Amino acid sequence: MDNATKRELKKQDQFHAITEHGVEWANRNRQTAIVSGTAVVILILAIVGGYVLFQHRSTAASTAFGAAMQTYQTPVAMPGQPLPPGTKSYATVSERAAAANAQFQSVAQQYGMTQSGKLARYFTGLTYMEEGQNGPAEDAFKKTAGSWSPDLAALGKFSLAQLYEQTGRDPQAVDLFNELSNGKASTVPPGLAQIQLAELYSAEGKADKAKEVYAKLKDKDKDAKGNPGVAGSIAAEKLNPQPAGQQ
Repeated sequence: MDNATKRELKKQDQFHAITEHGVEWANRNRQTAIVSGTAVVILILAIVGGYVLFQHRSTAASTAFGAAMQTYQTPVAMPGQPLPPGTKSYATVSERAAAANAQFQSVAQQYGMTQSGKLARYFTGLTYMEEGQNGPAEDAFKKTAGSWSPDLAALGKFSLAQLYEQTGRDPQAVDLFNELSNGKASTVPPGLAQIQLAELYSAEGKADKAKEVYAKLKDKDKDAKGNPGVAGSIAAEKLNPQPAGQQ
């Protein structure tokens, strides 16, 4: 028998040995393999089931949020004001806010992990604010401001800054407007935050600071062709107001 044949027979013996070892291992660990396989199947089913449940909850949350928004957008009609037949209305903004607030709270509590639930929490703050309940409004805005979503967090910070301004806490409002001015959120563009900051300075009688903000915004807010953006145009108008009655 030549050496090549001997090497080939040796490889076959090794293959058989490895195969037999594998079969023996499978037999010994069959129960473990079955349990592990079952665990994987259960995990997959749990993931799929969780996704389906989340989708179902997201749909339900979206529907409930839509109903709350419909209430929030219901007209406020003065006594004697004519409305189309069958049109629902509220007598005051506060009355409408209270009705919508209850619905937004329900959505936030039931579907807090969904996008609609998170938005509902923000609108809970807005409606609290319209009712004059500044404490609960502040709590709601702070929760939204701490959101993982930059756009949602920016909304919370912007409304929180407005609440601070309305309640005489201007330094805190200034801090938030400055933070938003350096941000990139699509919900609260930096230019909008800068305009609000300048308006706050104007209300405080700090005309020089307001002009400084407007001037920087006017020079900075331009498109690729050098044309002023919306915020830049507003800043320019604030710096050079036209006489009353002049177009």
